[in-house]
Amino acid sequence: MTSRRPALVVATSLVLVTSAIVALHAQAQQRSIYTSVLDKAGNPVEGLMPADFVVREDNVAREVLKVEPATTPMQIALLVDNSARSSNNIRDIRDAAAEFIKGVTGSGMKNEVAVVAVGERPTILVDYTSDQARLLKGAALFTQPNSGAYMLDGIIETSQGLKKREAARPVIVAIATNGPEFSNRYHDLVLRPLHDIGASLHVVMVGRPPTDFNTDEGRERAYVFAAGTEETGGRYDNVLAASALPARLAQVANELTHQYLVTYARPQTLIPPEHVKITSKRPDVTVRGQLAKASK
Repeated sequence: MTSRRPALVVATSLVLVTSAIVALHAQAQQRSIYTSVLDKAGNPVEGLMPADFVVREDNVAREVLKVEPATTPMQIALLVDNSARSSNNIRDIRDAAAEFIKGVTGSGMKNEVAVVAVGERPTILVDYTSDQARLLKGAALFTQPNSGAYMLDGIIETSQGLKKREAARPVIVAIATNGPEFSNRYHDLVLRPLHDIGASLHVVMVGRPPTDFNTDEGRERAYVFAAGTEETGGRYDNVLAASALPARLAQVANELTHQYLVTYARPQTLIPPEHVKITSKRPDVTVRGQLAKASK
């Protein structure tokens, strides 16, 4: 009898430890991140596994549970600057919008796209639809003469519209020019509704990076483009030659349609983390991620 007691204690301890582990996993929450992984050429990297990713909440590593292709349909607002500054590049802007639309619709995809012009004021040219022919017709934009760009107003109003639609996977893609910005908005008023709906912001600007820092409007736009894309897991590109725009927008479409859904575990806490960051253990890739909406 005496010789069996230690074995009984060990067995009981193992049961307690196992029960504790099961309890911890039962209490953990699962969250997911829509994640882009690109190689040095900007092409999506396929075939990655949970061991390839690192997720940190407030710099604390979390367990990555699974990695799978992101299949939830997107609700994409395509904002296009057709202000007077677009006149020299409007043909390439039209072609770029068309390439993007063709890249995220058709072939059985269920993504919905809206086309919004921001010259003079934000104007919906085509409301959210998956009808590619209708979208391509609506994206045959022309320059609005004697107009300025209201891109920041467009981002705010689009975010508000996506919130009303209760969009499950909202995305905003902006084709911008380096002309003056006429929206009289502080950056926090633009970023707040963007974060509120959990949208990713992607900006492709024709010409050099923003050079208008002498006006409040120019400075606020520069901040929104830089911080808004970084904070939401989006991309920010400057295309010096307008002729390169169609290929770049096709690349953006390819990235969005080849994202991963990375699911990880977080402990039950009353206070949510302030920062969530996803990276890869592979040094040769670029990783961008946007936290998916929690299921109700």
